[in-house]
Amino acid sequence: MLKQIFKTSAILSTLLSLIITSMPAVATINDAEAINKAGRQRMLSQRIAKSYIMIGSDVNPDQATADLDISMALFEQQFLELLDYAPNEAIRNSLNDAAITWQEFRLKVLEAPSREDALTVLTLSDELLARSELVVKAITEHVGHEAGHLVDISGRQRMLSQRIAKLYITRAWGVKNQSVDESLAVAINEFGTALTTLRQSELNSNDINQKLSKVQSQWDFTNAGFKISDQGKFVPNMVSVTTESILNKMNDLTYDYEQLMMKPKG
Repeated sequence: MLKQIFKTSAILSTLLSLIITSMPAVATINDAEAINKAGRQRMLSQRIAKSYIMIGSDVNPDQATADLDISMALFEQQFLELLDYAPNEAIRNSLNDAAITWQEFRLKVLEAPSREDALTVLTLSDELLARSELVVKAITEHVGHEAGHLVDISGRQRMLSQRIAKLYITRAWGVKNQSVDESLAVAINEFGTALTTLRQSELNSNDINQKLSKVQSQWDFTNAGFKISDQGKFVPNMVSVTTESILNKMNDLTYDYEQLMMKPKG
């Protein structure tokens, strides 16, 4: 059953890739959209790996297969949009570096998932994350807008929601590795710290503050689930659902911060 699911996933991913690469060039995106989309590339690097781990560990494999296909197609589409946008050499170079890692990562996650290859997939996803982070940095430096920093932080929270789920479900699958445990602890801490930073921003509207309060409540609930794993009790289905909800909320908030960037100053 698992092999059949993944064979279908590989075929769909290949077809989607062919469709995207043959699409006509889209309208150039603006600076705010570029930061948002580049930030979403970071998230997709972790979401793709998470989907691979979920399929292998039989955690909602049908949905994970669909998510994998969509995420890979979106990564390639956004890469083309960012390449078309790139206003300077630094951004173009960072995109080209990310593309090299993406091709290697893409081929690996199209293989049938196995516990033996899980750490290789995690490593490649982290390399792609690092490359994508440099793209965001290059664009943010080019833009130089105060709200751009909030778009970056909020977008990074989307990535952390998927990174946390990826690492947690890897542990639940029985992949024992000290770096996985340490990376999970760091990601959990980073999410909590960044959420506090966002809630303290003076640029927040009342609507943004209300949305952040809802994220905080959900994060507190999810965090409680992480603590019981210290006793060897794992709830991968619960974590996959709650982190997905947090992802959706942070995606909405990132758009809100993107709109702040587009407002005229003064």
